[in-house]
Amino acid sequence: MRHTGGEEDKACHARKGRTSRADIMYHSGGHIYVYLIYGMYWMLNFVTNTNNIPQAILIRGIEGYDGPGKLTRKLNIDGTYYGEHLCFSKRIWVEDKNQSPEIKVGARIGIEYAGEPWVHMPWRFYI
Repeated sequence: MRHTGGEEDKACHARKGRTSRADIMYHSGGHIYVYLIYGMYWMLNFVTNTNNIPQAILIRGIEGYDGPGKLTRKLNIDGTYYGEHLCFSKRIWVEDKNQSPEIKVGARIGIEYAGEPWVHMPWRFYI
């Protein structure tokens, strides 16, 4: 069976369907999905698919800032970024440094609650 994530992924916020929290995940790729955890940490995600296919990636860190909470605090990212688009934002963007780093693959972190096969899916990508 091929797993594609989105609503079938028990670790995805879209697993409950189109809710007010996860609505932006149903938009086109490039939109920003932020949400608050533990009442204190904003999590930064980039929507990655086309309309009505809810998939996004969590940005866990950038050079010098490991951990999604530390990252968003350093970049002053909060709930006002929800729904913003990376192509049109004047506050946040992704740069191509024309590098070809070795991309490593592993299992996602912190989703034990999701069970199999989700806990062992090789959907964590890092440099």
